[in-house]
Amino acid sequence: MKKFNKILAVVLSVIMVMALLASCGPKIPTGGDTSKDSTNDTSKDTTNNDTNKPEDTANTPAAETVSEKYPHDGSVTLIMATGYDKPNTGMAFDADTITENDKKDGTEDGAVTLSNGVSYRSGDLKPTWAEMENRLGVQFESVWTGAGSASKEFDYWKDRLGEVTMISGSATGLSAAGVAGQLVNIADYLDMMPNFKAFLDANPIVKMTIIGDTSNGAIYISPYFDGISDIERMPLMRTDWVEKLLNGEGAFTADKADTTAAPVYTPFMPTEGKIDIDVVKADGSGVETITKDYSKYGNIVAKMNEVGSMGGVEAVNMLRDYIDATYDGYYGTNRADLFIGQNAAWDVDELVALLRCITANTATVSPNLQGLYEKGEINTNKVYGIFSREDGNTQRRVDMFRFAGTLFGVRGLESRRDYLYVGNDGELHDARMDEATYTALAKMNDMAKEGLIAASFLNKEAEMKTDKELKYDVGFMHYDYNQTQTIYNESQLNDKGATATDTGEKYMAVMVPVSRWNDGTGEKYMRFTESWRSVKTDAWAISKAGVEGDDNKLYACLALIDYAYSKEGQILLSYGPDEFIKTNTDGSYVNFSFNGEEWPEISDGCRNDLNNLMGGNYTNFGRRIMGSTMSFLKTQSFEFQCTVEAGREGAGHISTAIGLGTIKHPELAMTDNPWYTSVPTLLPLDETQTNIVNGFTDLVNGDSGKFGTSSKSPENILCDIICNGFTTDPNFKDPTSSAAYVADGMSGTQYLGIQNEGWHLATGK
Repeated sequence: MKKFNKILAVVLSVIMVMALLASCGPKIPTGGDTSKDSTNDTSKDTTNNDTNKPEDTANTPAAETVSEKYPHDGSVTLIMATGYDKPNTGMAFDADTITENDKKDGTEDGAVTLSNGVSYRSGDLKPTWAEMENRLGVQFESVWTGAGSASKEFDYWKDRLGEVTMISGSATGLSAAGVAGQLVNIADYLDMMPNFKAFLDANPIVKMTIIGDTSNGAIYISPYFDGISDIERMPLMRTDWVEKLLNGEGAFTADKADTTAAPVYTPFMPTEGKIDIDVVKADGSGVETITKDYSKYGNIVAKMNEVGSMGGVEAVNMLRDYIDATYDGYYGTNRADLFIGQNAAWDVDELVALLRCITANTATVSPNLQGLYEKGEINTNKVYGIFSREDGNTQRRVDMFRFAGTLFGVRGLESRRDYLYVGNDGELHDARMDEATYTALAKMNDMAKEGLIAASFLNKEAEMKTDKELKYDVGFMHYDYNQTQTIYNESQLNDKGATATDTGEKYMAVMVPVSRWNDGTGEKYMRFTESWRSVKTDAWAISKAGVEGDDNKLYACLALIDYAYSKEGQILLSYGPDEFIKTNTDGSYVNFSFNGEEWPEISDGCRNDLNNLMGGNYTNFGRRIMGSTMSFLKTQSFEFQCTVEAGREGAGHISTAIGLGTIKHPELAMTDNPWYTSVPTLLPLDETQTNIVNGFTDLVNGDSGKFGTSSKSPENILCDIICNGFTTDPNFKDPTSSAAYVADGMSGTQYLGIQNEGWHLATGK
């Protein structure tokens, strides 16, 4: 493959660098299924926002990235106060990262040698940025302090912006600085930036989000996406447990079983009639429609509730009979596929029935638990149903009510901005003022009363984390990120030190559940996830003082931003240089299909670097070693490849479903039915409006308030209702009073009114 650095070595002053790039770079096949239909029928005719496709990012030849009218000098040096958070996530290697990884490459020479054969020392640019220098014909000088976050970094430099060329910061802080005249308005240069402009045109919600001044359309930031047009969180299950209980011929038997608790939870799904569900075929080749026929058996929860408390064996056989009858033998003896297969069609009632079976059959699913309990290695002798990653960390506990939104068809619980969502009336709504939110939480509390939610979550036991739940075979499922959680399959899943691969244990993502959703056009049974990636809250910007009077620097900065939104730039800033990518004999990338699109495979050497230096953690590898995934438009295709086998299997099922349109989600466009429009991450509120909103201390997210979501938040009333029902706060007595109290007693109506003012300003409506 031709290398950018060899070509650009001959770049002369004032010769346009991007013109030279036209003749180089990898050949990127654009085959595969790119006809993704991920919108509901009511919004299929909206603007195509699937920006990962080459045609949607314009895949403009690099020669056209910056107009010939605006060349930059090849001797430009850009002073970069840019990175992610700490010193180890800057553009250049820090001393601690080199020291920590020096021996891992097989040497101890004060450097880290990667699979490309290059040895990197403290202060050296990381591979991504060394290659970016070559491709853009510029030099980078990193002055990143690693203050702890992008916003703190900006606080350090905001009075010294003449010393830097580009700066990281929070999107809101940078936009405010732009309005104050401290940052370059890149909207003035969009005609020179075809890749960036095409991206914004294809994603109007993104453009709406990053406009810093609606009076003139000014844009002061280049947005950061930790993946786009892709799912974020998903349900994860011990799939081997489901197979133990549900698969096979004949009736289930067990030498030892417990009994289910007295039933509290009541049906959410129908108790009679039929509903049709679109599922992906078992082999992933297409979509087929199956029927849930409640006339054959009835609703499984209702049937179990008629019996009351029962033995674990009886519960399993009831669920087996239900699956056989309701789905007319569709799943055969592989009944577990209702929950864990590519063709899964499970819903919350079926999940509750499964959880009853799981928690009443500890000896079958976790045969070693009793012995570990007796040795004092674990504080329970019964398995848990649903758990959270860290029970004492509010930032992780809130995933429980996010999961409730997916289970019970409630919008706003996994919003990109607070608890807001766009209704089919085109207005913003707040989930905290919807009775449906509290009804869903009450249903979760019913599950808790039956012992189907982990006692560690209910008691806020901080020491119970995912690794411990899985290591000791205690926890069944939770709702989280696939790559970081399924890595436990190949680390310390088994208490004897064996991996899941060795023992047949498997923890993997499963299909998004079917639920009853109302998009404003009537109730329908479908899969919908609100956990959809969009603009993050950090960004990069160009310092006006840093480039003032020097067009070379300005145009080099614009070239960097625009190149980041080309296909080649997106690959570089996600994967690193070509040396870390697998290639064919003709120099083209070896590709694979991800979410219906073609993306490169990482090289074997890159995978070895990842495992040797960062234990398989893609995010840490990208930011600390490669210098990628710190900014701009990251694709999840690299992370998918770095996921352990079990993680790739489950995520692959979901990816196929997204590509085939059986999972609906918010769109980064103004859809025909606004209910399918993603709420912007940021809204253009002025200083007065922002101060008023911040005055609603019970409502705003952060370290305090009733609805806090940060790791330091002492309280989140939604989690408390799951744990204790409507007993914690006298103002939250039931769904009706709770919604009304937020609206009136906590100034929710005023808060929402101000948010809608920003929404109307952004949309021009």
